[in-house]
Amino acid sequence: MCSILGFCGQGPEYQIIKEALSKTHSRGPDESRIINTGNGWLGFNRLSIMGLTESGMQPFLYKDRTTIRQDPAKAADSLTSEDSEITLVCNGEIYGFRPLRADLTDKGCRFISDSDCEILPALYREYGTEMFGMLDAEFALILYDAAEDTYIAARDPIGIRPLYYGLAESGAYVFASEPKNLLTLVKKINPFPPGHYFKDGKFVKYRDMSEVTEVNNDPVEEIAEKIHDLLIDGVKKRLDSDTPVGFLLSGGLDSSLVCGIAESLTDQPLSTWAIGMDIDAIDLKYAREVADYIHSDHHEVIISKQDVLDALETVIEALGTYDITTIRASIGMYLVCKAIHEQSELRVILTGEISDEIFGYKYTDFAPSALEFQKEAEKRIREIHMYDVLRADRCISVNSLEARVPFGDLAFVKYCMAIDPEKKMNRYQKGKYLLRHAFEKDKLIPESILWREKAAFSDAVGHSLKDDLAEFAEQSYSDKEFAEGIKKYKHARPFTKESLLYRDIFEKYYPGQSEMVVDFWMPNKNWEGCDVNDPSARVLSNYGESGT
Repeated sequence: MCSILGFCGQGPEYQIIKEALSKTHSRGPDESRIINTGNGWLGFNRLSIMGLTESGMQPFLYKDRTTIRQDPAKAADSLTSEDSEITLVCNGEIYGFRPLRADLTDKGCRFISDSDCEILPALYREYGTEMFGMLDAEFALILYDAAEDTYIAARDPIGIRPLYYGLAESGAYVFASEPKNLLTLVKKINPFPPGHYFKDGKFVKYRDMSEVTEVNNDPVEEIAEKIHDLLIDGVKKRLDSDTPVGFLLSGGLDSSLVCGIAESLTDQPLSTWAIGMDIDAIDLKYAREVADYIHSDHHEVIISKQDVLDALETVIEALGTYDITTIRASIGMYLVCKAIHEQSELRVILTGEISDEIFGYKYTDFAPSALEFQKEAEKRIREIHMYDVLRADRCISVNSLEARVPFGDLAFVKYCMAIDPEKKMNRYQKGKYLLRHAFEKDKLIPESILWREKAAFSDAVGHSLKDDLAEFAEQSYSDKEFAEGIKKYKHARPFTKESLLYRDIFEKYYPGQSEMVVDFWMPNKNWEGCDVNDPSARVLSNYGESGT
């Protein structure tokens, strides 16, 4: 991961911008640089992944179809972009950048590094804001166009890379990778909408991944084949790195498929990592089964109740959320990524997020119709940048690693969202049947894992993890304190002692910023069987073998 910051107008001194950017040093610990555009600031913290040399350092300055080579010895506070036509910072991975680069080179553009993001200023100069619809990428960027004296910001269509914004007292827009960058610069912090770009004070939608223009009525076997090929392509793209790649392996269907596919595409053993509680871990045995099957270099991280409680406040500060299920699931993810950072040389981590939003959770078995199932999938895809994607980004980036999400591949998501929802519903006595069936022939993972029941990550790390957190919250407030405590909050009012505990910690670090998250992630309470008071699938009547 990297972090970016853009103050889009006259305002604070260099030292204030430097301090704000330093709040996300862990996202880019290799090098930091801030440039005065002549009408504001652009800052960048670098985690080197592609194009590891100094010439790949941002901000990129671009003029006369050429990237300007900067003097690394020059003091950061004296760097300016007065002679640059375009100045750009980007936290992203641009898949398929080499053909784009070749096309731009044919047009006379000249580049100085192997960085995938270096093509972006040239792409903007050639195509303007139409470039965003051309990108197969996970990205958040800010650029300054000197000719128009205007700033443009943009975010990928799913929101895998984070971006937030707010207005400074001067009226200038400020953009940054995380809320913590903006706390001292703006009054109200907002998530930048995925699939949009910002220009001249307006947000323009260039792509909506939840939108289906035509339902796909292909036969099941044809659908399975397409799912198979698109997911393999999504994994293959994300193995492209100039630094070592590792894998989170829970032993569930999604992360196991990512690992199984990657193993079939590489010559060396994968580095896989799993985590579990010391007394009742569910996932560890399944992850070990997959690791043995694919012959990976497997690592297990064992945590205790005290580890969970000690990490709680750190995790909430890193996440910038009060959401119950996000926080529960993040504790295990944060601790396993912490171990990866401390015990290995890995820099890129592949994960299994975004499958459930498309193919269904345990609670979507209760969807009353195919139409309702589809509406729920669309809602989850639109909001995922506030929940599972946020979790993956923060838990990984706070440990100076980069997350890549194959299930978030744009071609894969577009195709799967358009599948007739009647075929995606659980009509087969097994959730996510189409995804399972798509990889039935390959035998990339054990058959028992391919057909294993869904278990939520926080539950599968160990049922005691959730129980320990709930017990801690119960001990933190009397019934009277709880009743009084929830009255403080109008938006997303807590409804259990656990949710109040998380909200109180959130407000300690992000006071008055709760609207960065739309609400608590919960099953659809309008459906019969889903009117529950806890987001864990354990409270649903169909949980069954998921917890074994």
